[in-house]
Amino acid sequence: MTGATAARGRIDKREAILNAAFTVFARRGYDKACVQEIADEAGVAKPTVYNHLTDKETLFRHAILAAADAVTAENLAIVERLRDPGDDLSAALSDTAYRLLEVCAAERARDLRRLTYAQHANLPDLTATVLERTAQGVAEALADRLARLALAGRLRPCDPTVAAEQLLALLTGPLERRSQLGARDVPDTELRAVAEAAVRTFIAAYGT
Repeated sequence: MTGATAARGRIDKREAILNAAFTVFARRGYDKACVQEIADEAGVAKPTVYNHLTDKETLFRHAILAAADAVTAENLAIVERLRDPGDDLSAALSDTAYRLLEVCAAERARDLRRLTYAQHANLPDLTATVLERTAQGVAEALADRLARLALAGRLRPCDPTVAAEQLLALLTGPLERRSQLGARDVPDTELRAVAEAAVRTFIAAYGT
């Protein structure tokens, strides 16, 4: 086995462990989850888990951050679609809004929020990091897209950071209410209704 192959194998095993850890933590909660169950879920020996991540708290931190990065990557790819919104800006924004809601309402994002907030008292720095990587990262990317749209004359001149913050608030506020803070699955029809209502309000404020 070459050095590169061995390194790739170690990375793959670490990813498998982190995915398994997130699954188990989501299923059992932090306090009830055990490293042996995570090892079983990942299909590795318990010592292998400790070789990659030294203890349960470290495992939790890395599993949460890996999930946060995955959710963020999905959202950034969606926002990037606004680079070329086509002729119908309202339709492009509605599609973007709906797709962002889909990610936010999906099981992984809901579990991420629930697990992070449940451990906030014990790991407040982790909550801050997750918010920085998810909400802040997406808001900055969206602000960049909105700034370019304003420069192109497709939105009125505005502070793009504020505009992005307001558009996201128009999405996440109704979603949290309808999902009962993540306890209820939100039907697709409701996601689309929230997205369209948010964009109508946004266009009324920022449309040319």
